[in-house]
Amino acid sequence: MAWISLIISGLFETFAVTMINRLSIKRNWQTVIYIILGLGMALAFLSYALQTIPMGTGYAIWTGISVVCSSLIGMFYFGESKSWLRLLFITLILSCAIGLKLIS
Repeated sequence: MAWISLIISGLFETFAVTMINRLSIKRNWQTVIYIILGLGMALAFLSYALQTIPMGTGYAIWTGISVVCSSLIGMFYFGESKSWLRLLFITLILSCAIGLKLIS
């Protein structure tokens, strides 16, 4: 259950980062509330996950999920670069997160 909580936490973090990007495009209070809720939920689920998962492993996977998902959202929804080098390094980050899960 802790690993599922960690994944959900990473997805909430991704949501919050996406809302931060949206806020930079168009400022409104609704987006600020989404950021606060997203970060709050991310930290709540992360806190629960870290009760079982070692801190270093949990934090690395949490940030890895957020980096990978945020990068993909940036590429597909915000027109960011889709270069093969960028995709290679995103794949490496994802591979490292999977490796940490396998050895934990």
